[in-house]
Amino acid sequence: MCLISVRSCQISKLISLHGDQLRKECVDTRKFQKITTLINHKDKPKKSERTQQAIQRVGQAVSVAVGRFVGVGEAIAVENEELKEEMGMACFEARRAGDAIAKLTDVGMPVATLVDGRKTVFSNRTGMVKAARMLLSSVTKVLVLADRVVIKQIITSRNKVLVTLEQLERVSTFQEFVQIFSQFGNQMVEFAHLTGDRQNDLKDENKKARMAAARAVLEKCTMMLLTASKTCLRHPDCESARINKDAVFHRMRFALEQVMEIVTDARPCGETKVLPLSIYTGIKDFKSDVEGLREGLYSLPQQALSDQLEAVVERTEDFTDSAYTSHEHREGILQLCQLARQDTDQLIVAWREALSLNAKEATEEMELSILKTCQSVHELRRELHKVAVGRAADLLKVHAEHLPLRALKASGGEGNLEAVAEYARTLGEQKEQLVETCRLLCHVSGTEPLEITCIHAEETFHVTGPQIISAAQTLALHPSSKIAKENLDVFCEAWESQLCDMGVLLREINDVFEGRRGDKRAYLSLPRPGKHSANLKTVKAVKLDTEEQSTIAKLGVDLRLLTSDVDTEVEKWEDQEQDIVRQGQSMSSMAYSMYLFTRGEGLLKTTMDLFHQAEVLSEEGLQLCSSLHTLSTLLMDEEKVVVLSEMEKLMGLCQQLQMGVRTPVQGKTATFQKVDSSIQNTRAIMTVVIYLLPVCNKLVRKYKSERSSLDTPQSWRDRQLSTPVKDDALNGKNSNGFGVKSLEKHMANLTFLESK
Repeated sequence: MCLISVRSCQISKLISLHGDQLRKECVDTRKFQKITTLINHKDKPKKSERTQQAIQRVGQAVSVAVGRFVGVGEAIAVENEELKEEMGMACFEARRAGDAIAKLTDVGMPVATLVDGRKTVFSNRTGMVKAARMLLSSVTKVLVLADRVVIKQIITSRNKVLVTLEQLERVSTFQEFVQIFSQFGNQMVEFAHLTGDRQNDLKDENKKARMAAARAVLEKCTMMLLTASKTCLRHPDCESARINKDAVFHRMRFALEQVMEIVTDARPCGETKVLPLSIYTGIKDFKSDVEGLREGLYSLPQQALSDQLEAVVERTEDFTDSAYTSHEHREGILQLCQLARQDTDQLIVAWREALSLNAKEATEEMELSILKTCQSVHELRRELHKVAVGRAADLLKVHAEHLPLRALKASGGEGNLEAVAEYARTLGEQKEQLVETCRLLCHVSGTEPLEITCIHAEETFHVTGPQIISAAQTLALHPSSKIAKENLDVFCEAWESQLCDMGVLLREINDVFEGRRGDKRAYLSLPRPGKHSANLKTVKAVKLDTEEQSTIAKLGVDLRLLTSDVDTEVEKWEDQEQDIVRQGQSMSSMAYSMYLFTRGEGLLKTTMDLFHQAEVLSEEGLQLCSSLHTLSTLLMDEEKVVVLSEMEKLMGLCQQLQMGVRTPVQGKTATFQKVDSSIQNTRAIMTVVIYLLPVCNKLVRKYKSERSSLDTPQSWRDRQLSTPVKDDALNGKNSNGFGVKSLEKHMANLTFLESK
């Protein structure tokens, strides 16, 4: 079984590796443009030697790339008997087409004719067209068959995971659990690699978001399953431990089925996956129909507009009926709904008048009504966005200290069941607030992938809350149990991780609303041509392959958490326009774009884009050093030493990053190492920024307090100094967000289960 697993992974890598090679060397757009140009060329009798050699090089490059690709296809055929005949035929046709193109572009072949003493290539132009079509057809067929193999691999891997999952659920001894979980861990690693590659290959953004959500559940649940099972084995008669474990198994099976639905593009009983209709989608469709009246007065029934608007207004009840919506916001939403109704009614009246006049297009009165209606629903959407995002931001601030979790850990460790019950109610209220807020964010998310992410966040809070409570109850019943304490820690870390993810989601929703999707702020945009690229002319822009992307993605997780921490600290500043704040925000946003690159998302598409962004980030970091130096001149000796020490550290890291990205490299391995080094250096820089922001904020506040009798608020503002405060950072601590112990560490500790 291990040999089969290893071999299947090798095939998967071959498919990925050589599939990329084919796309680069055979199906590369530029090469096909050259072939197309040759096919469609005007029959010029004279060709220079240089032109003939270029034609021959193109043909040979295509033939070599096809040969490599076919070699992989043939290897796949050997490993998959059921596809052997089909794959063999497709590979044969592809090889024949590649050879034909090579022959037809060979200036030394007999098909070339002499005209005025020179050779003319493509006297057999029909043959070239036929060969090109055969190549495209056969290559497509090979890729389709290879895709079937990948799907089969994922299904097989999922089935192995399910079988082992059932065995884990039935184990009754630690020794048996250790053996089976070791096997399960290896199977989950294989499944994670296969599904990760599949996620990167998906073109449908909705499916990609659903796959990311399902894989996130599996990743966290793997840790939860380990500690929940250990707790249940240690305390077999504990009902809360059993409930805790059963919930994890149930969620893992559900996530596995979600992955299979996406991979096989099928749902049980032929159902179609339909997202709940959001207010954003409703308003978007409504505005589209309203503006469509300009093109055709008879494009839809008159009652349709009223019905559409009423459907949107009905969904606003999620906001107005909420106990957490303020009276002011509730009244504002209701007034805007009424205004939208009035404008729509006026539009319908103007529409009817235009129809009665047999008008062929919208009248001036109707045009004015269309503009007013679109504006009123836009204002409604803006108000709803303000309410949802404001609620979410407030919640994240209130729950940043995770007080209910700390209280549950403390009371559980003391064996105080009454206190656990009290704090469980507090956590339950927090869960309901977060679930409702995720539902509101879904309404204003702005894109379907973000709607999917909101739904995932809602489900995660809804499920994880009760799991934390059952884990705390188990600890309260067995306060001396190290396993029960470890189990509660894992579930609490999952909750904290989801809060961190919610902060990232909130920022993405804001970016979509403000038209900055993928571009975090104006200063995050990629360097303008000529401004920052002087030292990067020799760098070749390339994309990372799947394996490299997976390796870099692990580094990106820390980068995302650091940017989230920076944003949290920045929000604590009283004056958001100070240089230190703006520079910290700028660096955070650029680091976030680099994090998106590690996921294969965002505006940074190639390694050159990444290096450009890293250079701009290093320059912004040096500007921050300048602001820190200015601040240090206002401080006492001890305080100055702290700031200058961290400033020098930051300056060194920025210069190191700058030198690294400006150093030209050649070769795929060297480029990947340069990417890895850039991400690592950026992470180190952001770690220093995380420490500096709260320290500087505290010092700025202290200085303002001491000088309040001498300086006016305006004179202080004119100094343009500032930054946020975090006690943990002042004590040298750093927030790591989701810090669940690695699977490898858990598995290494399995041998000590009995002693625990």
